[in-house]
Amino acid sequence: MLKLSLTKLNLSLMAGVLLLVFVPTVMLRNAEFRGADNQAQDAITVLHPNYKPWTQPIFKPASSVESLLFAAQAALGAGVIGYVMGWYRGRQKNHPAPSDLAPSSQEQSQP
Repeated sequence: MLKLSLTKLNLSLMAGVLLLVFVPTVMLRNAEFRGADNQAQDAITVLHPNYKPWTQPIFKPASSVESLLFAAQAALGAGVIGYVMGWYRGRQKNHPAPSDLAPSSQEQSQP
């Protein structure tokens, strides 16, 4: 019973994620999806046309390399988060809480 409800929950969550991805894409076919960096740069240019950046980038990779580095950073972060969550989960299973170790009332009443 529990396994079936978890399967339903997982399928519902996956369907929700797919809806969140595809509905905006379909509804906004001709929209321009731009990052916050580009929008901020445009806003600064409009508000202060003579603005000059204080620094210059040390390393400016090609667009494809930039995407690769971003994806690698996201994968590394997801791996670290998954590892920590799994470590805590395993620690919780191997070391139960003190209340789980206390004898039950039935065990105490037996001589």
